[in-house]
Amino acid sequence: MLRHPNLLCFIGGRFLASLGAQIQVVAVGWQMYDITGDPLDLGLIGLSQFIPFVTLIFPAGHAADNHNRARIVTTCYFTSSICALALLIMTLHGLLSAWPIFMVMMVLGASRAFSMPASQSLLPNLVPTDAFRRAVALNSSSQQIATIIGPAVGGVLYLAGPSVVYATVMTLALTAAALMFQVRGGSELVNPTREPLSLQNLLSGLKFVRSRPVVLGAISLDLFAVMLGGATALMPMFASDILHVGPTGLGLLRTAPGIGAAACGLLLALSPISRHVGSWMFGGVAMFGIATIVFGLSTNFYLSMTALVVLGASDMVSVYVRHLLVQLDTPDYIRGRVSAVSSVFIGASNELGDFESGVMAKWWGAVRAVIIGGVATLVVTGLWSRFFPVLWKMQEFPEQKK
Repeated sequence: MLRHPNLLCFIGGRFLASLGAQIQVVAVGWQMYDITGDPLDLGLIGLSQFIPFVTLIFPAGHAADNHNRARIVTTCYFTSSICALALLIMTLHGLLSAWPIFMVMMVLGASRAFSMPASQSLLPNLVPTDAFRRAVALNSSSQQIATIIGPAVGGVLYLAGPSVVYATVMTLALTAAALMFQVRGGSELVNPTREPLSLQNLLSGLKFVRSRPVVLGAISLDLFAVMLGGATALMPMFASDILHVGPTGLGLLRTAPGIGAAACGLLLALSPISRHVGSWMFGGVAMFGIATIVFGLSTNFYLSMTALVVLGASDMVSVYVRHLLVQLDTPDYIRGRVSAVSSVFIGASNELGDFESGVMAKWWGAVRAVIIGGVATLVVTGLWSRFFPVLWKMQEFPEQKK
């Protein structure tokens, strides 16, 4: 990987941007609750980012296919630094209302909408085909590492005050933008003709996904598996009422899936999957469901931690295979719009998964909700193997489309 400086700048920039985002989430949540004392406002932080994200994601995919992808990501990271600066200035002047924070979060949601398809579709332009699988694994691992250490760093920095956090995030985002600005791979326009911004072109990514059973199967399998089997939203209940480990234990539980995912990603970077692709995809999702069930049944903290580590590792396997299938089976001229569709599925699985877990826990309790979710994931895995036999029987990754 050291032979590809563009890739190193890309991964470094994404890592710093993700680290800053994770740090900022902690500060915004604590500061919001200090100001309003209303738990509903904590949920509205996510909603204020999700609405502009969903609204702009398809135009963002079109932009990624018709403009310089590296420059789009650079602009998004610079926008993140401006948002951190705005939060810093508001904090220094005495922030007394939640609405300014919501406005900044909306801008961040719009920026995320443009950065996700551009960054996902940019990666295949940076390395030759034979190095792409390792690049995907290395990039995914760096994102997981940022997810692991970001909240802890944010908590420590917040002890010095939210202004220190926002100044740090601004610096990280500016550095990420500077690194991404150095990326030269794929610097030419992806589509020199620049397709007009029309409804047909905006939705062409959806049409393409429907025409590719492998891509549709991989994206939808991940959507329903994560949406039904997600246990993350209920971790506070498990830490408090079942495992009795308090806030410190909750922090460890939250980091466990990231540890498993990062370790698995590094292993995949050293030894990429090359055979039995379909079996690895479905096996990873099935193991995700089994680990979810074990977590739901466990009353032992260490067993729960182990189950979550396995959950994160198995999720990394399915994410790795899905990302490769989407990128390799998609021509470059439409890769941004297809990545936008994938981003919607990913966002929906996380947001709707948390909502589904909360509703199920309200009806049947946290333990039953997690166990039922894990069983549902196994059922979906079996059904998808019948609905998408071409994905189930796939032996090798497709050749990269130009």
